[in-house]
Amino acid sequence: MAEAQDDPATLLRDFVNTLNVDAAEDELATPERLAAWLAGRGLVPEAARASGTDLTTAIALREGLREALSAHQGPAHHGPREAGFPDDLDDALAALPLRVTLTGPRPGLVPLDPPGTAAAGLARLAAAIIDSVTAGTWPRLKVCQEDTCRWAFLDTSKNRSRAWCSMSVCGNRTKTRAYRARRRA
Repeated sequence: MAEAQDDPATLLRDFVNTLNVDAAEDELATPERLAAWLAGRGLVPEAARASGTDLTTAIALREGLREALSAHQGPAHHGPREAGFPDDLDDALAALPLRVTLTGPRPGLVPLDPPGTAAAGLARLAAAIIDSVTAGTWPRLKVCQEDTCRWAFLDTSKNRSRAWCSMSVCGNRTKTRAYRARRRA
């Protein structure tokens, strides 16, 4: 099994970006592709298998995360959200086998399922949310405000004001549309 990513924010960003909204390409289109993605990130062994139920949970987790990250835009969201998670994300998290541990090398949330299962890999993704909150990177995880994109990114700007995944692509599209709309009026 490959070593799991150390940076929980990067792992979460990469997971949300398994769906390219603009190109309508889904890296998690089948249970086999889900298992391969989890194995490629060191979350499960190479031989792990995923079921249709695992895939459904993964999609709900991914889209719930996308919704939660989209709420991080703006100056009022410099800390963890007070309102909690979106319902879809809450439901996906409730379906994952996790427990709290205060001992061992990594206190926090740990998967209950055997380490070789897709459910355990998804539980490790859920635990990365708490790791990201603890590391202070959770509020910096955002989703591009361009409706055709919705790509997740880590806002590393000093004032946390970044709104697009790429200023040269999505920012330019948005600003050009706004300019044209003003010119028409």
